Amino acid sequence: MSVQLADFKTLVLQRQGGVLHVTLNRPQVRNAMSLAMVRELLVVLDQAEMRADTRAIVLRGAGGHFCAGADLSDMAGARARLQDNPRALVETNAVFGELCVAFSHTGMATVAVVEGSCMGGGFGLACVADVTLASSTAQFRLPETSLGLVPAQIGPFLVERLGFAEAKRLAVTGGRLDAQAALALRLVHGVFDGEALDRAIQQVLNDILKNAPGAVAATKALIRKARFQSPASLVQEAAEVFSSAALGEEGLEGTSAFLQKRKASWVPR
Repeated sequence: MSVQLADFKTLVLQRQGGVLHVTLNRPQVRNAMSLAMVRELLVVLDQAEMRADTRAIVLRGAGGHFCAGADLSDMAGARARLQDNPRALVETNAVFGELCVAFSHTGMATVAVVEGSCMGGGFGLACVADVTLASSTAQFRLPETSLGLVPAQIGPFLVERLGFAEAKRLAVTGGRLDAQAALALRLVHGVFDGEALDRAIQQVLNDILKNAPGAVAATKALIRKARFQSPASLVQEAAEVFSSAALGEEGLEGTSAFLQKRKASWVPR
């Protein structure tokens, strides 16, 4: 059953079981990311994390486009405030960085569905999602350097997703990728036409919901640490994480369900 949630100015929210569908809803500007949208996304994520029944978040754009990057009117507004606040541009840019970090660090599973334009900040959101699926219409671009700007906040997530060499190449060329090129780089995990995209989304969500939410969160946290630490340095911590899971409610339920040949309690019926 699908439930429409309270209105936001820049987002449309719909809850379907344990999944929160979040649609970026500024189609007249190809869902360019305003400060208002960034703040609403942070509120939505915070609220979702406080609800035990939210297992996954799906990000999508209205009107056939994912996100055309930052709304340049916000940058113009920040420039106009520089006389009163010399750090206005710094603060404006940092808010988007906080959004990327928040979605990167959430314990919930995140899925991005990319159609049409995916530029700048939208490119960043595609990078931080756990699973990114694309329509064959998707077009990715990093336009910042062509505008005399820097892809500052999404830079670390480009390196994380694509590796140093590819992130650097895309940044210095104002990178343009169609859906198939994005798949080849593993920026996205699948490319689908038409209704096949919706079927792929549902299959990914079905797979996610078969897994215990606490175990998913703990696994994401451990994998995040593994990017910066050697395997040897994580042996004891990983053992503690495993033991805590095995002795916890989810571990006991999951192993019992396996032995009894039944679905675990967290799997939708």
